[in-house]
Amino acid sequence: MLITFWSIKHGGADSSLEERLKILETPAIEEALNAVREGISRHRNIMIVGNCWVDYLGRASSKLEPGERIVLIKGDGSTLIHRPRDYAPVNWQPPGSLFRTRVKEDHLSIRVFRQKERESLELTFDRLYLVAVLRLVDLGEFHLYASEQDMRDAILAEPSLVEEGFRPATIERPIETGFVDILGFDASGRLTIIEIKRKDVGREAVLQLERYVEALRKNAGREVRGILVGPAASKGVQGLLATFNLEFKPLSPKRCAEVLSKRDRKINEFSL
Repeated sequence: MLITFWSIKHGGADSSLEERLKILETPAIEEALNAVREGISRHRNIMIVGNCWVDYLGRASSKLEPGERIVLIKGDGSTLIHRPRDYAPVNWQPPGSLFRTRVKEDHLSIRVFRQKERESLELTFDRLYLVAVLRLVDLGEFHLYASEQDMRDAILAEPSLVEEGFRPATIERPIETGFVDILGFDASGRLTIIEIKRKDVGREAVLQLERYVEALRKNAGREVRGILVGPAASKGVQGLLATFNLEFKPLSPKRCAEVLSKRDRKINEFSL
């Protein structure tokens, strides 16, 4: 077993402080237990690499059979269990969780639980390759953005981003002059084209939508409504929109990214 200390300096408000990273390679069970307990009590970030199995009981129940995995315990109480593949954790517990650590039948047992929700996740390690207890500082802001495809997916997931009552029917609909981002129906049943722009809507986007509306109106033989969706409309665009009887709905890529992030969280929760 090897213990290594790395001296680091934090940026930001803590730039004058020095902290240490404690890394244990192939530790004995008792040594790992003491390091994990200390890390949890001091709200450190902990990484454990080893062979483990997991039992979960709560909203549902699950059992993860033995395998070599990476376990992250964060200072806020959240816990994530990662396989050597895939980006999402196979099991997890949210921030605010409580911990009970002990040696059980020569194995390291870590129980992560939430009393109010009556759910618990128990990890059992029989082999440990690495335990790292880390004091990390992250003061950087996170800015979330989305592509035009992401914006389209967000509208499909939550059509009210365009307007209440909008019902998407198809995407990337080919017509004579190009491909319609989203084709659907408004609350009154009118055929509606949604053209999405990640950046501010300009003159060319209005002319593009007008071509789409005219082509579809000609082929469908019915009234067609055209809506441009984007962060903002450039100067002078509103007048051109009015000339062609088209509309603009403001929608930021950031808002779309938030919708997709919320949807992904719900999917992960359901998958448990």
